[in-house]
Amino acid sequence: MPRWKALPEGLDPQIREFTGQLRRLVDRAGLSVAALADRTGYSKTSWERYLGGRLLAPKGAVLALAEVTGAHPHHLTTMWELAERAWSRAESRHDLTMEAVRVSQARAALDERPAPARAATTTYAEPVREEPVRETPVRGGTVPPGARPPGRSPGSPPSRGRRRVTLFLAGVTGALLVLGAVVFVPRLLDDNDTNRRAAPRSSASVRAAELPEGVRCAGAGCAGKDPEAMGCGGELARTTDRAAVGTRLVEVRYSEVCGAAWARITRAGPGDTLTARAGGRTQRVTVEDTGDAYTRMLPVPGPGRTRACAEVGAGAKGCAGAKDAATARSSGEGAATDTGTDAAADTGTDAAAGASAGAG
Repeated sequence: MPRWKALPEGLDPQIREFTGQLRRLVDRAGLSVAALADRTGYSKTSWERYLGGRLLAPKGAVLALAEVTGAHPHHLTTMWELAERAWSRAESRHDLTMEAVRVSQARAALDERPAPARAATTTYAEPVREEPVRETPVRGGTVPPGARPPGRSPGSPPSRGRRRVTLFLAGVTGALLVLGAVVFVPRLLDDNDTNRRAAPRSSASVRAAELPEGVRCAGAGCAGKDPEAMGCGGELARTTDRAAVGTRLVEVRYSEVCGAAWARITRAGPGDTLTARAGGRTQRVTVEDTGDAYTRMLPVPGPGRTRACAEVGAGAKGCAGAKDAATARSSGEGAATDTGTDAAADTGTDAAAGASAGAG
């Protein structure tokens, strides 16, 4: 049975080559993943993700591996830089994927929109050519204009005055019908469209068709769930805010596909606490092992709505991202140092992400 699992399909060639080089260095040194974690200071879970191609190893981990295995750090760093650029390109492809998803959602919405009702049409009476009224000579004088001349049947065409009244009434009726169609039909369509947008889509098959393969939740359905287990991490997520807290790096991770965000910390130590806040909700995780860790997800309407805070070492604190949605929209606040007010304002309950891991 081979030691290493096959790398994920569709992995960029630069990242694949770099990950293969890391595996060869570990094999030459005869190290197990657990021994590698003990000697480099990065957790076993983190190295499993680095060597499995699910997460790009940070530069610090690469230098630590070079020191442990005796590899040339300059050459290994050069390969890491190429892989890091490829990882950034993969995030750009993620944006293109999101654009394709939005286009498919728009098309699905248009396909479900009912056909607009046809406006009522008015049929006007065809005008009747009138023959000039001729006075018919009769014995003793002529026939007056309004009188029926001798020999005209009762079913003959009506007089000019009656025809004008009929045509006028038909025109008024048609105009009222057209006016009613113009005023009420668009309103009915708008009401139907509003109700359709407000009503939740109950069909699971339709919802699944809108999500990329491997993604298992979206929006409120991702609340409190593991981003990696739900398929929201990796290339489908990006870092929106980051801040350094001592030697640690605190990040806000956001997935547009899943409509959710979470906090991540790298180079963490045992006992470090990581908290994510958004929309009055909180997720927290306490690091149990050296390496990387992340919280569970919070549903958010977009980037810039989440704040990630860490308390590390001997009480050092730091945060990245907006304090709340209102502050983010009004002042665009980015990474900032936490003075302790966030910890005091935290009313949420602990929602640990489980084992420490660096994916997401």
